[in-house]
Amino acid sequence: MVRHMFSNLLLLWSLSHDLYITGLPHHEPQEQSWNNQSLDSVPLDLDVRLRRLDLSNNFIRQLHTLALPYLEQLDLSSNQLDLISEGAFENLARLEKLNLSRNALNNNFGRNGKALQTISRLKSLDISMNGLRDDAMEVYLRNKSSLDQLKMTGNALTRLSHSLFKESTGLRAITIDDNQISVIEQGTFEPLVHLEMLDLARNNLAYICDFKLPQVKYLNLSQNSVEFFVTHENDQMYRLEILDLSHNKLIYFPIVPKMNRLKYLYLQNNMVGALQSEATMVSQANALYREIMGEKTPRKNNLHSNWRLMPLTYIDLSYNHFTSFPLETLSRLLKLETLNFSDNCLQNITWNIRNDQSGHRRQLFFPSLKYLDLQSNGLASISPLFLNALTQIETLNLQDNSVQPCAPMEHFPSSQPPHHMNLNASCVVFGQLRTLKHLNLKDNNIEMLHPNTFQKTSLVSLNLASNAHMGMQEGSLEGVQETLQSLIISEINMTTSELSLPCMPVLTELNVSNNHLDGIPSSLSCSPLRRIDIRNNRFATLNQSLILALSVSLNVMYISGNYFNCCDSKWLKILHELKIKLPDVSDAVCFTSDGNIVMTEYLRNPSVNCLFHTKAQEVHFGTMIIIVLFVIVILTVFIIITRKACFTQTSFSVT
Repeated sequence: MVRHMFSNLLLLWSLSHDLYITGLPHHEPQEQSWNNQSLDSVPLDLDVRLRRLDLSNNFIRQLHTLALPYLEQLDLSSNQLDLISEGAFENLARLEKLNLSRNALNNNFGRNGKALQTISRLKSLDISMNGLRDDAMEVYLRNKSSLDQLKMTGNALTRLSHSLFKESTGLRAITIDDNQISVIEQGTFEPLVHLEMLDLARNNLAYICDFKLPQVKYLNLSQNSVEFFVTHENDQMYRLEILDLSHNKLIYFPIVPKMNRLKYLYLQNNMVGALQSEATMVSQANALYREIMGEKTPRKNNLHSNWRLMPLTYIDLSYNHFTSFPLETLSRLLKLETLNFSDNCLQNITWNIRNDQSGHRRQLFFPSLKYLDLQSNGLASISPLFLNALTQIETLNLQDNSVQPCAPMEHFPSSQPPHHMNLNASCVVFGQLRTLKHLNLKDNNIEMLHPNTFQKTSLVSLNLASNAHMGMQEGSLEGVQETLQSLIISEINMTTSELSLPCMPVLTELNVSNNHLDGIPSSLSCSPLRRIDIRNNRFATLNQSLILALSVSLNVMYISGNYFNCCDSKWLKILHELKIKLPDVSDAVCFTSDGNIVMTEYLRNPSVNCLFHTKAQEVHFGTMIIIVLFVIVILTVFIIITRKACFTQTSFSVT
C-alpha cells in the first residue's frame, strides 16, 4: 500500500515538474531503447514523457509499477519475465501496443493475468513463446475488449474453446501458429465479426468439416495434417481472398464457399492427384461432401459448381502427386492468371476429357492464364489441344523435362481445325502459342532446334541452357529475331562454327557461358546488348571493332574462365576506358610468354607487361641470329681448313 502511494506521489511530482519546466505535458513523441543492455530490472530514470520504450533482450524477471502516463508502446520481449505486479500497468493509461513474447509467463499466470486486465486501451498484444497452456491463455485474454491484434505463436495450446475470445470480440487479426492445436470448438471464431486475418499454421488440425467464417479475408492452415476442407453450400457471401492449405495431407481439391472472393489458393506440398484419375478425385470429393452434410441423394457436382464461381487468379499445385493434368477442374477457373504445376508426376499432357453430345471432342479454354509453370515433371509431349487452350499465355516454364521442339513439317498447319491435329505428336509445337513472351527450355535434353522453331510466337526471352548436345540449325531463331530481348544458350558444349545467330535488333541480354566458343558472332553488332556473359569458354581475344560497336549500349560483361592474350587485348582497354562493368575481372587471367597475369594487375600497367614481352621477343630473336651467324662462320672456317689440308696432302703424294 505504501509503495503504491509512493509511486503515485512520484508520478504527480513528475507531471507537475514537467508542466513547470515546459508549460506542456510533452513536446514531441519520444522513444528510448534499452535493448540488449543486460538489465535485470527496469531503469529508474526513465523520461516521464516517453511514448515508446524498448526493454527487449535483457534479463528482467519481475516487473513493478511503471510511471509513464504517455507511454503507447512497450517492448519487453526476450527477457526472463515470470512475475508482473498487479499494479504494474495501472498508470499506463495510453498503452496500446505490448510485446511480452519470449518470456516465462506460464508461471504465475493468475497474478500476471490480473495485471494485464488493468490495461484498458490495449490494441496489440504479443504473448508468443511463453509456454502458455489452454487455461493460462484464457486468463491473459480477460477484459480485452479493445484488442485488435493478438499474436500467440509458439505456445503449448492444444484446444481452442468457445470461451477463449469471448471478451475480445473486436479482434481483427489472430496469429496462433506453431502450437499443438488439434481441436477447435464450434463458436470459437464465429462471434468475432471483425476478424479478417487468422493464422493457424504449424498445428495438428486434421480436417475442416464445415468452414463458417464469412468475415475472414486471410486464412492460413499450412503445415497441419489437413486431409480435406469442406464448406456447406449456401448463398452467403464469404470475404475470403487468400487461403493457404500448403504442406498438408489433402487428397482432394478443397470445396470452398459457393459465394466467395478467393484470389490466391496455396495447395503445394499435398497429395492431390494421388487418386487414379481426375474423375475419381472429383466423384470422391463430392461423395465426401454429401456424407459430411448428411445429403443422401446426389444432386450435382459441388466441387465444380463452386469452382466455376471462384474469382481465383493464382493457384499453386506444385509438389503434389498428379500423373495427369486436371483439365476439367482447372478450366473452370475463368479468371486464373498464374498456375504453378511444377514438381509433379506428369509425363504427358493429353486431352482426356469427355466428348460433347454430338460425339466430338470438346475444346476447353484457359481464357485468362498468363503464367504456367510445368518445371520438373518429366514431360515428353503436350497435346496440341492443350496448347490451343492457352489463348493468353505469356510465360511458360518447361525447365527440367524432356520436351523436344517440333520441326516445321512435323506438325499441322495452324489453320487446321482441332479434330485434324496430330494429337499423338512426340514433340511440342510452340508456334501455336501466339501470345508467348517468355519460354524456359533449360535442361530438356533437346537434340536439335530446327528452322523457324519459334515462329509465330512473340518471344521476348528464351532460355536454352543445359541442353548439352543441342544443335542449332541455321534459321532456328527466325521469326523471333525482331522481338527477342534475352537469350540464354549456356552449357550446351557449342563451338563458334555451330553457333548460328541472326541479327537481333532488340537483344539486350546474351548468355553464352560454359561452351567452347572462341569468337562472338559478328551478327550481334546490330544488337543493343547491355549485358553479355562469355564466362568459361575458349576466348583468347575479342574482335575489337565488334566490342567497339557493342560498347555504345553495353553496361555489364562477364569474362572469367577464358585464356586471353594480354598483348592482344585492345578490346579490354576499350571496355576499361568506357567504364563498362566487369564484375568478375579479378577472377579473369591473360597470358604472356612468361606466364599468366590476373586481369586487374594487367590493367594497372598494360603497356609495361606487353613492352617487356616485345623486348623479350626481340632479344630472343637477335640471339638466335647471332648464334646462326656464328655457326655459319665456324662451318665456313672448318670447310676452308679441311680443303687446304686435303690439297697439301695431294701435293705431297705427287712429288
